[in-house]
Amino acid sequence: MSEPLSSGDLATKRVLLGLSGGIACYKAADLARELVKAGATVQVVMTPAATRFIGAVTMQALSGRPVIVDPWDDSAPNNMHHINLTREADVVLVAPASADFIAKLAQGLSDDLLSLTCLARPSGQPLLLAPAMNREMWAHPATQRNVAQVVADGATILGPAHGDQACGEVGDGRMLEADQLRDALIAHFQPKRLAGKRVLVTAGPTFEAIDPVRGITNLSSGKMGFAIARAAREAGAEVTLVAGPVHLATPYGVRRIDVRSAQQMHDAVLPRAARQDVFIATAAVADWRPANLSAHKIKKNGSKVAPTFELAENTDILAAVAALPDAPFCVGFAAESRDLLAHAREKLERKKLPLVVGNLGPATFGRDDNTLTLVDADGHRELPASDKLSLARELVREVAERLARRQR
Repeated sequence: MSEPLSSGDLATKRVLLGLSGGIACYKAADLARELVKAGATVQVVMTPAATRFIGAVTMQALSGRPVIVDPWDDSAPNNMHHINLTREADVVLVAPASADFIAKLAQGLSDDLLSLTCLARPSGQPLLLAPAMNREMWAHPATQRNVAQVVADGATILGPAHGDQACGEVGDGRMLEADQLRDALIAHFQPKRLAGKRVLVTAGPTFEAIDPVRGITNLSSGKMGFAIARAAREAGAEVTLVAGPVHLATPYGVRRIDVRSAQQMHDAVLPRAARQDVFIATAAVADWRPANLSAHKIKKNGSKVAPTFELAENTDILAAVAALPDAPFCVGFAAESRDLLAHAREKLERKKLPLVVGNLGPATFGRDDNTLTLVDADGHRELPASDKLSLARELVREVAERLARRQR
């Protein structure tokens, strides 16, 4: 399940959506729908080959605008669609971008309206390409040369993904899914406040096993941490997400490491922490674990005497990272059921952190909205209630500003 978004994430944005020939054209129908739902104005341009895979009528119905295919289409007063289309767009997204179409761009060829339009776009106008082709075609040296050339010419490549292909083979070359391309396009328009920075995020609960089938855990859904990872990636950072046991889709462009226990999360975080610029500890890590793990399921024995467990304290991951000689900028989270400010301030001082983010639970666990309170040495500030992605973007802005001040 992708991160919920507001209907205005692409509000006022004008997207020129190009389709070149390939079976992945069926995904472009979902993509057009997703972009319109996100608030964008979508103008579709198709190559003649693309119309062999999906009808122009379908794309017109989904975009709400006439689809243009023929460079000789005289519906424009000046008969210059290849000029008008890009002047009226904020971004050009070609999805799917076939091997043939990428080769045309690399060589500056323009024998159809879409390639002609890309060639005629104003200097500096963003061109995003979502490759879609057979794995051997993608790996071919000629394609890789062409990809390198279009990147050198200013295009951005989105994907491709690895997986099953329509031809029955498995490998690199699948076009990204519609929600991934939507999110990548949204990210394109976000300010790059963390460009060149490395951010490590933990998210979700941990599970501390009692026996092979039972354990100690909590109600954290991981949604806030995943939203922060996405927001940091949107801001231009290289993001690593260490996730406890949750069922959430990995944000596009984020490297994900799945763990289960607090010890596994510690072992994933500590070796990487010193190389990071920012560490955001969103995960609800269990403070305690059973001291002894039963090798078999603990059974009722008929005595009606409940089993007892000895607990051992887990290592404090955030405190360990904050105590490193060259520690990253550390952000802690405090999910409290009462006395939020007092507990958040105590955590700030005890772990020597520059920033703690507090919220009252468990009411917010699993929800798509939240309220956050930023606590630092100078006081506290509340962020208004909003969806978690919007709050994550505001938190990333705060972190970027504080990180810049610290580095100065």
